[in-house]
Amino acid sequence: MLSNKEIICPNNLLNVAHKKKGVKAAIVNAGKPLPMLSVLDAVNENLIEPVFIGDKDEILKCANEIRFDISGFEVIHESVENNTAAIAANLAMQNKVKIIVKGHIHTDILMKEVLKREYKLLGKTRLSHVWHMTLEKDDKPLIITDGALNVLPNIKTKMHILKNVIDFSKRIGNNRPKVAVLSATEEVLDSIQSSIDANEINKLAKKENLDADVFGPLAFDNSISKKSAEIKGIKNIVAGDADVLLVPSVETGNALVKMMIYFMGACAAGVVIGGKVPVVITSRSDEAKARLASIAAAVVALD
Repeated sequence: MLSNKEIICPNNLLNVAHKKKGVKAAIVNAGKPLPMLSVLDAVNENLIEPVFIGDKDEILKCANEIRFDISGFEVIHESVENNTAAIAANLAMQNKVKIIVKGHIHTDILMKEVLKREYKLLGKTRLSHVWHMTLEKDDKPLIITDGALNVLPNIKTKMHILKNVIDFSKRIGNNRPKVAVLSATEEVLDSIQSSIDANEINKLAKKENLDADVFGPLAFDNSISKKSAEIKGIKNIVAGDADVLLVPSVETGNALVKMMIYFMGACAAGVVIGGKVPVVITSRSDEAKARLASIAAAVVALD
């Protein structure tokens, strides 16, 4: 069942990101092949100007191995992996970098540093993660949120997630996204908390007059298949045509994304949004093209 399809970086992200050329980006604990290759791709696309943080000898050695001339870029030497996140956060606080890109460092260590109030990197909304999912170069994206950061969000947190993804959608050209609030059912059931939350989010989205069509609860099939929605008699502009899936838990979002990657060969461009600087927290197993797409998504998410 595993897909052999080549992962393809989507044009819609690259085209928007190209409008913001040469963004300063902190590469946290650089010096390993995969993150360095993705940075090389992003530099070749003229998306970023990297600031490499990590063991200088390892960074130079790795760059030489992949034939990446980094003589024109800043390298900040720090041999202790866990200290590199603090350097990146400080650079962001001082506006010396505009995005942070995870290199060979654990996500929890990086995000724990970014979340410290002393750096003043938090915005008006809670940080959340979006995955911009595509199969081909010119696909209409499906955005899944939050499948990486907020584990079991309550209604208040889900509203922050919703506002963040509406803002991101506008930045990629969708001024009124259709948002399906995901559950295991299209009915509001006392036994399924996510369905109750979805119903409440519908009401709050209308009350706050958000720039999106928000509807739920919807199961996955009713969110993305018009045929399924019609068979079940669900008459709503979102049903069967969702641009965004707002998931009930990190497990749901993570599983959906990983299934699309491994079964369909999807390109998953992931970025943390809602703060002063977008943060790219790719997995160590992500392909280089997905890493490039994630960096493009971070550039797109910039103010």
